[in-house]
Amino acid sequence: MSAPAAAGAGVVPTASAPAPPRRSARRRPGSAAPYLFMVPAVVLFLAFLAVPTAYAIYLSTRSLRVQGGGLGRRREVFVGLENYRSALSDPALWAGAQRLLVYAVLVIPLMLGLALLFALLLDLPRARWATFARLAIFMPYAVPGVVATLLWGFLYLPGVSPIHWIAERFGSDGPDFFTTTTIFGSVANIAVWGGVGFNMVVLYTTLRSVPAEIYDAARVDGCSERQIALRIKIPLLAPALVMTTVFSVIATVQVFNEPTTLRPLTNAISSTWVPLMKVYQDAFVTDDVNSAAATSVVIAAVTLLLILGALRFLQKRAFGEDR
Repeated sequence: MSAPAAAGAGVVPTASAPAPPRRSARRRPGSAAPYLFMVPAVVLFLAFLAVPTAYAIYLSTRSLRVQGGGLGRRREVFVGLENYRSALSDPALWAGAQRLLVYAVLVIPLMLGLALLFALLLDLPRARWATFARLAIFMPYAVPGVVATLLWGFLYLPGVSPIHWIAERFGSDGPDFFTTTTIFGSVANIAVWGGVGFNMVVLYTTLRSVPAEIYDAARVDGCSERQIALRIKIPLLAPALVMTTVFSVIATVQVFNEPTTLRPLTNAISSTWVPLMKVYQDAFVTDDVNSAAATSVVIAAVTLLLILGALRFLQKRAFGEDR
């Protein structure tokens, strides 16, 4: 036996390493599960936002015209931007917008200010009856708007109001909640009463998500609860304040239930007291659906511009960003 053969006879051959699996030349198609989860949201968006908006824009560009002389038939024809020109030149719409502006100046700062105050008070470490207070503040939000307006309407009426009954016992006639001036406060009071609870819960939940160690470190450094609220809590609430402000602007522009429900109780509220009441008047009283659609599109466009402007302004103030 040769030397090489003898040397190799005592060596046990080792198994070779398995070859790496070959990748398939074809790439597996992506999973359709994410798209299936998006289907309900897309269907709801199309059914309740995109399609109605497109149909409103379509109606706003058309109008009924009599064709064929005095005995002709009324047909819907394309009129372009004529309905928009009529809507923007209508003094009733501008008067309603001015009243809405006064209402917004009363409602938004007061509602958000009270919500912020309640959230800060409930977040104090020694707050008593916090659970009961949260429930009591939030409870008005659970009351439907029409029901709440009826309740306050009876509180405003002199014949059945306990406020006037107490005032009469002291020799006074009591306040008149239904004058052309006080009606703004009467309607705004209902919105504030019902909206503070929702905004308070949003702000309070945001505060509870902040780690307690931040507050403890500030107390160790000698900060009072007032300083913690002003220098730590309120800056941390900036994103939540932006969100609640946007929601409040949207709800204010869409105010309809309160003045419409109070209207049978007073002459201070006209049928076009706010812009949405004018839309209802045009669509269902005077049967001018096309004009109502044009006014609705104008209100939606103004609302979008207000939201974008509010977001830009609040982001600059809250985050110091120039966007």
